[in-house]
Amino acid sequence: MRDKLALLFLPRTQQPVVPVAGDLWRSLYFFNLYRLLLAGVLLSLAAAFGEVLQLGERDHALFYKVAIAYFVLVLVALPATRLRHPQFTLQLAFQVGTDIACLTLLSYASGGIPSNLGMLLLVSLASAGLVCRGKITLFFAALASIAVLLEHSYSVLVHEAPISLYMQAGFLSTAFFAVAWLTHTLSKYAVASEKLAALRGVDLSNLAEANRLVIQDMPDGVMLVDERGVVRQFNPGAERLLGNVFSKAASITLGECSPVLDALYSAWRQSHANRLDVLHFPATDSSVRVRFLPVQRGGFWGAVVILEDMQRVQAQAQQVKLAALGRLTANIAHEVRNPLSAISYAAELLREDLHDPAQTRLFQIILDNADRLNNIVLDVLQLNRRDRVHSESLNLFDKLSLFVETLQYTEGVVPAVFLIEVAPSCVVQFDRGHFDQVLWNLCRNALRYCQKKPGSVQLRAWQAEDGATVLEVLNDGPPVDADAVQKLFEPFFTTSVGGTGLGLYIARELCAANGALLEYRPQADGRVCFRIVFGGQHES
Repeated sequence: MRDKLALLFLPRTQQPVVPVAGDLWRSLYFFNLYRLLLAGVLLSLAAAFGEVLQLGERDHALFYKVAIAYFVLVLVALPATRLRHPQFTLQLAFQVGTDIACLTLLSYASGGIPSNLGMLLLVSLASAGLVCRGKITLFFAALASIAVLLEHSYSVLVHEAPISLYMQAGFLSTAFFAVAWLTHTLSKYAVASEKLAALRGVDLSNLAEANRLVIQDMPDGVMLVDERGVVRQFNPGAERLLGNVFSKAASITLGECSPVLDALYSAWRQSHANRLDVLHFPATDSSVRVRFLPVQRGGFWGAVVILEDMQRVQAQAQQVKLAALGRLTANIAHEVRNPLSAISYAAELLREDLHDPAQTRLFQIILDNADRLNNIVLDVLQLNRRDRVHSESLNLFDKLSLFVETLQYTEGVVPAVFLIEVAPSCVVQFDRGHFDQVLWNLCRNALRYCQKKPGSVQLRAWQAEDGATVLEVLNDGPPVDADAVQKLFEPFFTTSVGGTGLGLYIARELCAANGALLEYRPQADGRVCFRIVFGGQHES
């Protein structure tokens, strides 16, 4: 996405400007249509009302010949304009020159200046100025002025036209230049406006594309709903959090997506106050925080629904926590373990001398508490391993048997205390070192509180219907108090005098690092049960 945005937001001077050649050719084509209509109207009027309108009064035959020639030349120019060949400037010069020559001759054939046909050149010059958008319009105005003056001079010499009409010819020529200059100025403003509009269009396109990329790549869900709760637009994040509900119908409402979400939207419409509620969508097992942003523009009223993925937020918080724990463990290793070792060593040396029983007891208290502090440091250092996961396939049938055999020798318990019930097909993806640490914490807790009878500690594993593998560690010790259940996985919480309170916390963190869930599950028969769910849908 970064590369897309880098290419998208070039400086505006490097952005491609919208080409105007197509617009110029289209304008020239419409100019030709006007000329064709003008030639046709002049021919029709001359044929029907020639005497009344005094068209061709001086030379009727010349008027018809010029009008027909004008019509034919315009017809020839139309396909050339369509084909855009020859080049634009040549076609424009030919067409304006044709207008000047033909309209001047038509004016002469109709009696010269008094016929007022020369006024039609104003339209041609104005059209040419708007089409060509250059100072060449002034050249066309000069040609038209020369043509009008020559036509009147010829009329004066040959037909004894009034010399006083030179004043009208001069006014007409002045009008040619005025119209030419005005259209030239307007065309400059039009070109500047087109360039500005093109730049603004590029800016708007950049902004729209940036919005699309950002919304499409957002990890959170975004939906646009109207006042009736109909979903108008949505991004992939919303589809991921809500499930595959948008492909079921062309239009879908919030109520069809989630009744709870629809109820929240209705409540928000009444108060416009976001409660920042966290919803759980069973279809995708997602926890989502919902926010509504009002939208009211151009007759559309509705809201933008923001679905914030709480699992992603928690993962980000977990990363921050891991970074803090890494720094903490490094400081503990340096600042606590070294002085602690010195205290333990000094207490051992002092205990070797002869002392009364009371002093010996004090030395033993120092050593016991130093050993306890050292165990806490070791447990905290285990947290630093959470982000170093090397998953591998572990067969629980083989792994649990070997682990329990090792634990029996280490803890000095009889084999009958453990009962293993594992399906041979139970294979999980887990870091081997992390798995040993989790089992070690759970099984030592079970041994600490169980009755040490045959089958007091049970390890059961099976394949759930949703494809997840479940492992339970049970013991027949006293049930956990209701007040303590909520704090079981909190760091430094313990019900044992000599415990550090980090065993269950570390076990849960290591499970989370490997994509598993560790939870406490009280049993109907009073047994204490800790369950690990490896992948799949976590049972509630």
